[in-house]
Amino acid sequence: MNLQKAFYSLLAVAMASSTLAFAPHTPVGIPSKQKSSSTFVMKDYPKPNVENTDNYRLYNELSSSFRNELKASPANKKKVAIIGGGLSGLACAKYLSDAGHEPVVYEARDVLGGKVSAWQDKDGDWIETGLHIFFGAYPNMMNLFDELGIHDRLQWKVHKMIFAMQELPGEFTTFDFIPGIPAPFNFALAILSNQKMLTLGEKLQTAPPLIPMLIRGQDFIDEQDELSVLEFMRKYGMPERINEEVFISMAKALDFIDPDKLSMTVVLTAMNRFLNEDNGLQMAFLDGNQPDRLCKPMVDHIEARGGKVFTNAPVQEIVTKEDGSVDFLLLRSGEKVVADEYVSAMPVDIVKRFVPMKWQNMPYFRQFDELEGIPVINLHMWFDRKLKAVDHLCFSRSPLLSVYADMSVTCKEYADPDKSMLELVFAPCSPLAGGNVNWIAKSDEEIIDATMGELARLFPTEIAADEKWPSTVKQGSAYPNAKAKLLKYAVVKVPRSVYAAIPGRNKYRPSQRTPIPNFTMAGDWTSQKYLGSMEGAVFGGKLAAEVVAKKALGKELPPMKEIQQHIIEAAKKYEPRKPAGVKGQGAIAFGGGATLKKDNEKLLREVDPNQFVEA
Repeated sequence: MNLQKAFYSLLAVAMASSTLAFAPHTPVGIPSKQKSSSTFVMKDYPKPNVENTDNYRLYNELSSSFRNELKASPANKKKVAIIGGGLSGLACAKYLSDAGHEPVVYEARDVLGGKVSAWQDKDGDWIETGLHIFFGAYPNMMNLFDELGIHDRLQWKVHKMIFAMQELPGEFTTFDFIPGIPAPFNFALAILSNQKMLTLGEKLQTAPPLIPMLIRGQDFIDEQDELSVLEFMRKYGMPERINEEVFISMAKALDFIDPDKLSMTVVLTAMNRFLNEDNGLQMAFLDGNQPDRLCKPMVDHIEARGGKVFTNAPVQEIVTKEDGSVDFLLLRSGEKVVADEYVSAMPVDIVKRFVPMKWQNMPYFRQFDELEGIPVINLHMWFDRKLKAVDHLCFSRSPLLSVYADMSVTCKEYADPDKSMLELVFAPCSPLAGGNVNWIAKSDEEIIDATMGELARLFPTEIAADEKWPSTVKQGSAYPNAKAKLLKYAVVKVPRSVYAAIPGRNKYRPSQRTPIPNFTMAGDWTSQKYLGSMEGAVFGGKLAAEVVAKKALGKELPPMKEIQQHIIEAAKKYEPRKPAGVKGQGAIAFGGGATLKKDNEKLLREVDPNQFVEA
């Protein structure tokens, strides 16, 4: 037993020091230079064996069930109206079509994908809502790629994590996963060789609080939801430097939020998921834009099996019968959509605007009040020359920037041998996320200037001192040979992104099954163990499809999630009111991200004034 405890301690320390942290300072491959041009060569790695995990096999069985025991006969085939064409709505429709049903997706916007939507600017360059990375530990997503026959669209990168070194500007540090070493031993080996990040004393202080995660698993993880990351650290005597070196990076990468605001359950969930799979942390980029390379294959699959997907089809109201069940969906066009079953795949902030009066005293729907989306900003920055890039995702360790990638290097569709295009996640970007500046309310120019200043600080030998961006002048004055200047940029603001995983929120995430007999809930914010992520969105849609398919066959349904007593009491006292519905049109109106022009900024100020509260 002592040996087992020692082994778990070693693994816990490895996890704390490596999941989103630093390994010994080893050089990362930098593009060689011939005269004045960069000759960086993109290199993709073979697809890792993501199939040899218990989670992959479990969710592969769920996928198979739609084609087998959950398959509908012509007699019990259902028409299912799905509100929302993001990943969750499309996944729900995909699996319902596999089960022989007729799903019809109604997307309000002119583009599919929701939080992974993308569009082209006037130059034909793609603008993405977010920088999205695919992990080996995304079993439902990996199943989906296999089922659609598009695994070749994932560009897998070398199995390592890369971080900019704030104390050594212009340099990177890596955490390397040695091939052939299985999990969790790869973490143990890494920590034994790591002499740069934590002292032995700090490692010993970090290990004990994490041992229960490895021994007790999900029960222990769920119990920590009432604590922020910082509260957990201080409760268990973790050294403060763990926050500076590890948890700040983790928090911003996982939920765009600082550690004093983030639930420790989120961090422990990520650790637990990635710990037990050899290739769980290996990362891949999609080889092009998400609407064409991911959403379109899902649409083709759905429509080939009799389903339909409509864009520019915003719902105006969910109309109910006397008994509270859904009667029909009223579209803004005036069309009435009548179906056998209805599924919401809308973000939580939008769902709350549609809850019919007859549902508003139900505790299931009142718990939505405890959830809200977190703001985030995604940046695209095109430079006039090639930067010293790495073919991978990088963690900036910056107070303003979370993660970034040179998409001209990492993604085939965006490849450019002469110029760089950085895509960066700017977080935290508002007081709601723990920031000390409300960047959502700032102009694009102010945001880009702050970002250019950070880039000049992190990479002073490359970013030129440019009077157009005052923040670069001071940083770049000591490096007159720094030449890279910004050609153009795009600032995508997502006022309400994934649900804010602040302490105590996890218990309010609803089950996919609802108390309404013909209404089911999808979305990454519903109750599932993969957090607010692409994996969570696909899984939430898949679980919603399972509920609908089981109802059609009269099979036993998953249990309803327990609702907190104080929500039950509050629901009794709530005075129903006419649902607000959605005002305006476009991405911001329906919970997505967009370059914020004057018209949609005015709309945002009207419907979500909290976005403009000063820190």
